[in-house]
Amino acid sequence: MGCKTKIEDLLSAVAGVKRVEIDFPNKTADIEMDRHISTSVFTGVLQDYPKYQISGVVTVNPPAPFTEEKETKSWFATYKPIILIFGYITTISVNAAVTNGYFSILEWMRVFMAGFFMTFSFFKMLGLKAFAESYSMYDIIAKRIPVWGYIYAFLELGLGLSYATNFKSSIINYITLLVMSVSIIGVLQSVINKRKIKCACLGAVFNLPMSTVTIIEDALMIAMSIAMIILMR
Repeated sequence: MGCKTKIEDLLSAVAGVKRVEIDFPNKTADIEMDRHISTSVFTGVLQDYPKYQISGVVTVNPPAPFTEEKETKSWFATYKPIILIFGYITTISVNAAVTNGYFSILEWMRVFMAGFFMTFSFFKMLGLKAFAESYSMYDIIAKRIPVWGYIYAFLELGLGLSYATNFKSSIINYITLLVMSVSIIGVLQSVINKRKIKCACLGAVFNLPMSTVTIIEDALMIAMSIAMIILMR
């Protein structure tokens, strides 16, 4: 699955490609595009990965007359997993922050960040290799050091547990600020360059596109860590 995800992400990054489906048993790549793209373009994309190659005859099948259908998903349908996760985490954190009628913003942020990091690390752990492969497509560190993808998943888990147990909060906030600030750089580059790649925030479980929603996720963690640093002084 890791190899499959990596090839699909590489080919999907080509401008004009709408969908890529790799079938290893049949040794085929089913590529849907909005215009004809030469096979040499796809070969060039894979040139840095010698064990992944496209060869043989490629058949281009244009849509049949009057039968072309475009499957479109609404914004809500696309990001439903993230919306539900944020909804659950927000509900739990708000409930935990209310004590005797008093709302503690520090407690809300602590519980929210614990839930955020532990939930997102959980989905990454379900397909750790596939996540690391996808993450290396855009993260500035993982591109150069592939093992960083594996480390990052466990780092998120560690941050989640630290916030949940309120362990060394002052230090953990600085670590969160550093990690998320580095992480958001690759996300910003991908969104600005309009690269059509899959976001690895929820691992390989959900097929979520890289977008401004991903930027908001990272920016929210950065903002909360800064706020906690200031409020805890």
